[in-house]
Amino acid sequence: MIQNKRTAYSFVEMIIVVIFLGIIAAIAVPRFNFSITSKQQADALAWKIVTDLRRTRMLAISNAAENSVGFALDTTGSSPYTGYEIRNLNTSEIIETFTIDSNISCTGGENFQFGPLGNLLTGSNSQLVVSSSGKTCTISIIPATGMVKCEEN
Repeated sequence: MIQNKRTAYSFVEMIIVVIFLGIIAAIAVPRFNFSITSKQQADALAWKIVTDLRRTRMLAISNAAENSVGFALDTTGSSPYTGYEIRNLNTSEIIETFTIDSNISCTGGENFQFGPLGNLLTGSNSQLVVSSSGKTCTISIIPATGMVKCEEN
């Protein structure tokens, strides 16, 4: 007698498994906490701004021989801001622009101007607050040195 051994799944069995997984996904997806993603976006934006502030300061220092005025990071739009731009204070040339996602609130200082020594120029703001879904990061600049730091509140 010859015995046939079954070595694969039937098409019907595969369809039942796919339907079962679909039902589980339909129940699980609405329960995910998407505010965690929004919190991570706020944190990422805060560090992007910190990086761009440090870049603006570095541009002011490295171009001091040709540019005795400096560079600035200016926010755009009304508070909460919709974006920011880095510009050359000597020529008013815009170096780079960045748009802030609408679900992230960015408030506080409007302009951050760095002189050729890397310090904040008189009249510049020294603090910016980024927040979303209960997460708040405060970006501060020490005016005398231009040192930029970010603290989670």
